[in-house]
Amino acid sequence: MIQQSHWIHAGNLEVLKQEGARVVKGGIAVFYHENKVYAVDNRCPHLGFPLHVGSLCEGILTCHWHHARFDICSGGTLDPWADDVPVYEVKLEDGEIWINQQKHTNDIEKYKKRLKEGLEQNIGIVIAKSVVALVEANVSEADIARIGIEFGTTYGSGWNSGLTILTAMTRILPKLDKSGKILALYQGLLHTARNSSGRGQRHLLSPLPSEDVSISRLIEWYRNCIEVRDTQGAERILLTAIRKGVSDDQLAEMMLMAVTDHVYLDGGHTFDFHNKAFESLQYVNDEMKNTVLSSLVPMLGAPTRSEELHQWQAPIDLVGPLQDAFAELLQSPSVEYRSLTEKEENEIIQQLLSEEPLATTKLLTRILISGGHPAHVAQLVTLGAAERIVRFHTQNDFRDWVAVLHTFTYAHAVHERLRHSTNPLLIRAVYHGAMSIYLDRFLNVPAASRPKDAKPVNPDQPEKLLDVMDQRQNVNEAARWVIGYLHNHGNPKVLINQLGHALLREDADFHTFQMYEAAIAEYDTWDVRADAFAEQARETMLLAVTRYLAAHAPTARELSHTARIASRLHRGERLYEEE
Repeated sequence: MIQQSHWIHAGNLEVLKQEGARVVKGGIAVFYHENKVYAVDNRCPHLGFPLHVGSLCEGILTCHWHHARFDICSGGTLDPWADDVPVYEVKLEDGEIWINQQKHTNDIEKYKKRLKEGLEQNIGIVIAKSVVALVEANVSEADIARIGIEFGTTYGSGWNSGLTILTAMTRILPKLDKSGKILALYQGLLHTARNSSGRGQRHLLSPLPSEDVSISRLIEWYRNCIEVRDTQGAERILLTAIRKGVSDDQLAEMMLMAVTDHVYLDGGHTFDFHNKAFESLQYVNDEMKNTVLSSLVPMLGAPTRSEELHQWQAPIDLVGPLQDAFAELLQSPSVEYRSLTEKEENEIIQQLLSEEPLATTKLLTRILISGGHPAHVAQLVTLGAAERIVRFHTQNDFRDWVAVLHTFTYAHAVHERLRHSTNPLLIRAVYHGAMSIYLDRFLNVPAASRPKDAKPVNPDQPEKLLDVMDQRQNVNEAARWVIGYLHNHGNPKVLINQLGHALLREDADFHTFQMYEAAIAEYDTWDVRADAFAEQARETMLLAVTRYLAAHAPTARELSHTARIASRLHRGERLYEEE
């Protein structure tokens, strides 16, 4: 007699022959088919429909909800979007049916494999279920992100918006609650799949035969290759530098020097993508560095160089004075860097938002030559760009939200890089961002007013912000709500989490993900100070992201619905019944 505790009695064989199928303890479906007894999990692994009401013919069990098909012997599916169904060992003893209900508890490798398959086949529900399972199994978020970064940089034409979203969302995970983390990882991985699935594998070139060349010479060669849009030569030089053991910061300098040799490449995306790729290195193994960084090179083959655009040349020539300022910086004697005074901070912000770009160039040059830290100056340029978003009037063409967004996310990327390097050639990017703020000035005419009449808000109900954003284009009302929340002593950390959910419940576009991550990262850089200027800066960041999110909501919310289905399936809920 079977006595082990994990074996359960599933009834009499003769009765099952008459019934054909039955459900027993633990939600196990038992079938009599072709003179044998089979047992599988009764929940279809696609969306949880009961399999015992499906049909079993010639060894194939078909779910009647979405017609997923399963091999009754192994549980393997013929439809990859459905997943395999778990099977159970069956024994017969004296005409009675016994089922071993014991399940494997360590399925982490299975879910990692399934996640890779979901990425390869671009199946959202598979990606979502894998993320939920891995998070619930306490797999580190970096390990989950790594799978997506390795896939996205291995396949396709190079670094893309999906990889940028995935890296950005991985960086803000500490700001989110558990459900927010699942949504952030799922959205990042899904967008990576959409950009790279179905595309061929990238085959890297070889490094140069010898690495017996100085880093300064490699930098010179790399810049020259990019100047003439020779991406193959640039890739070989980059891989040679990596093999030589050049540090990540030096590699970033080399590549970004080439980016800043021209003005505001591709509306800021080129610099921003480079920054995100270097940020992603913390999530991958060292052997992936070649693949990740070389994925950036193709975008330098034909970028838009803004010095060739009319608005950078007329009615005011912005490019010539910038070149003069760069030459002055390079010729100035080295000084010990210092923090800027509050007077200088206010002066820079006012000048950035003025209609005097040449005076802005002169001011930045004077402060940098006097020892103002480039990262601090870049931080203020980012703040000025955020102010453009806060002042963006809803009477503007809706598509112009992207213009102020591009300037802000570009300035943020420059700020992040200058926290690692103060190379004079990288400082050129600060000026490019400042001039873009000037070019965005008409988008503040008329200027939206900063909320003053704060909306009465209960700080214990932060989720009410989501109700405000349920109404289309409720930009100013959302901003008033946030000011009311903050002025009523609401917890900014809780608000940041709610803003994360406001983003992640939507079928958001690429730029909206950029906006949230950049604003929250910039908020943190001001959070180390307790003075009035820093408090105003933090408020600006929260207002900017709130207004942008509200302008781009609501959407169909298909992706968050898929993630919710995945979570309910993992909990064992019955999706075909009312929630």
